[in-house]
Formats: sequence, C-alpha cells, structure tokens
Amino acid sequence: MKTIGKRIQIDPVQPAREPLLQAARVISAGGLVVFPTGGLYGLAADALNAAAVDKIFAAKGRSPAKPILILIRHADDLRQLVTTVPPPAALLMDAIWPGGVTLVFPAAAAVPPALTAGSGKIGIRLPAHPVARALVAAVGRPITGTSANVSGRPGCSRIAALDAAIDGSADMTLDAGGLAGGAGSTVVDVTQQPPVILRSGAVADDVIWKVMAAD
Repeated sequence: MKTIGKRIQIDPVQPAREPLLQAARVISAGGLVVFPTGGLYGLAADALNAAAVDKIFAAKGRSPAKPILILIRHADDLRQLVTTVPPPAALLMDAIWPGGVTLVFPAAAAVPPALTAGSGKIGIRLPAHPVARALVAAVGRPITGTSANVSGRPGCSRIAALDAAIDGSADMTLDAGGLAGGAGSTVVDVTQQPPVILRSGAVADDVIWKVMAAD
C-alpha cells in the first residue's frame, strides 16, 4: 500500500483492510471518497446523509433534476431503501447481481430526496468490483455510486485523468490503477409495468429481457 497525499493505492482484486477502513471513516464523517466502481471511478458519500449528498452535487456541478444511484452491501439492504421489490426486479437481482445493472425502485422515506431528484424513485446497484463491495461493507451503510467526473464530461478510468474539481472536492482517493473503462451500468426502471430500460450499458438489453421473460 502506498500513500501519496490523500491518495492511497489499493489492490483492485484483494484490497487491504486498512485503506478501506480509512475511507469508511471519511465517508461516515460526511466526506467524499473517489473509488473504483467497475470500469470507471466513482464518488462515494454516505447515501443517507443529506449534507454529504449535497457535497456530491456540488463537486460534480450536477443539476438537482438528475438523480444519483446508490450502492449496497447485499440485497437485504433494500428493506430500508425501497417500498417494494417488484417480481422483475427479483429476477434481475437473482440472475445478475452483483454486477452491472442498476435497478430503479420506489424510494422509501429514508432516502434523501436529492438522490431521487424529486421523482420518488431510487437507482440501486450491488457492485461486483472487489474494492467497491468491500468499501460498502466497511461503511456499513449505502454509499453513492455516481461517476467521479464533472457532469457532462467523460467518466474517469485512471486517477491521473481525474478532473481537478473532483480531486479538489474529494477527501480521499482509493487508487486501484487503470480500470477497463467502457459503458456504465445498465439502468432498468422496475417501477413500471413492463419495466423500462432507461440506459443501455454493461449488461446487454437482450440479456435483461431474457431474464425478465422467465417470470
């Protein structure tokens, strides 16, 4: 493990515990952490801390009309975050989670309204990346999974290319080296019947439809 300022290098496959605990303490205190979410780096805050969520919007220059997805430790975390889990969502969770699908659920009262952009819906994903999964577990609460970029600019797959505004806003960075890049998660709104693919991404649309057709 190598520390450079507020940046800590971390193994992307077998992350050491100490940097994860440091990052978890930052997040629990209301701070922001850059971390690998999969193919791109993300910006994490305590998803249930409204003030921390506001910092995310400020750092990214993100419109309050745009929602922000959150990452969870395991499916049981949904109990405090959503009002219902529709059958298509259960199918996708069983078949694809952890992985590159974000499911949009009806949000529970515990979810800060800023995350839903006033829609009453919240995007949730169970990440597959070892660092992301371990970080959510270390925090013990849902964290934001938005990309670590200024809104409207490309996502970041290596820390050397991190936007200066994000770097300046982050309290800590977990540097897992170069990531694969590519598409973000596929986003599926399961509050509608039939569900709607809001964004094509890491998991092909036809795979999504095949899984839901099993119902």
